[in-house]
Amino acid sequence: MRVDQLLNKLCLTKTRSIAKTACDKGLVFINGKSAKASSIVKEGDLLRFRLYGFEHELKVEKIPCGNVAKKDAGEYYSMISRRELDS
Repeated sequence: MRVDQLLNKLCLTKTRSIAKTACDKGLVFINGKSAKASSIVKEGDLLRFRLYGFEHELKVEKIPCGNVAKKDAGEYYSMISRRELDS
């Protein structure tokens, strides 16, 4: 699944266009490498992204097949770290 779609489906960004813009600005990384919006994410990949004043690092546990309810989104990833960015 594309990284911009994944971030949106798992409710990690408010819209897919925000996820795409973050990728275009170099704020999203897959396994330590800068990710384009079209980069493919697989199970076990480590995602790191800087959005909404925080740097999030998470491991993708499984890829959703369709839309995901917000309450169920946490089943698809495990949060490794979340730290506030300096102003």
